[in-house]
Formats: sequence, C-alpha cells, structure tokens
Amino acid sequence: MPTKTKKKTTFHKGLASIALLTAAAGAYMLYGSKNASKNRTAIKGWMLKAKGEILEKLEQLKEVDEEKYHKIIDGVTKKYAPLAHVGKTELEALVKETKGHWKNIKKHIK
Repeated sequence: MPTKTKKKTTFHKGLASIALLTAAAGAYMLYGSKNASKNRTAIKGWMLKAKGEILEKLEQLKEVDEEKYHKIIDGVTKKYAPLAHVGKTELEALVKETKGHWKNIKKHIK
C-alpha cells in the first residue's frame, strides 16, 4: 500500500511533468514549428499570464484529473474574455491548445 509520502512525491513529479510539458510545448510553438516566426509575433503577454495562472492553480491541487484540469482552464480563460485586447479567436486557440495537452499530461501522472 502506497504511503502518503510516496503519493505526495508521485504527485509532485506529475506537476513537474506538467510544467515541463507546457514549457516544451511553448518552446516548440515559438521555435520548432513551421510557423514559429508567425507564432512568436502572435504571442501575447496575456496568454503567458493565463498559462502561468493555470499552472499555479494546478500546483494547488492534491490530485489532477481531466475534469479538474479543464475546469481550471475554463475558469482562468473566462476572466480574459471580456478584456478588449483579448481576441475571441486567440482565446479559443489558447483553450484548445491547453486542453489538448491533457493526453500527454495524463501519461506522466500515472
């Protein structure tokens, strides 16, 4: 039977994996993809802030599952929707991108 310390260590490794995957995905988007230069010009400060907020909320959870992950993304991005400098298509793209990372994250958590 796993001990509480072992579960906690496994959880922290999962969060570290999430952070690493997010950073890797961001780096690929900005430097490795076919549209990297276009992506670098399109990236906005609010997007980086939103991703940071998502990571902070994930770190506060004791357990991460798909429903909680999506709920956090929806909650964080919802507050950006009414802002004038945030485009609807950009916001939708951010939601789609971050939710799309779940499959990779799930592999590292279990």
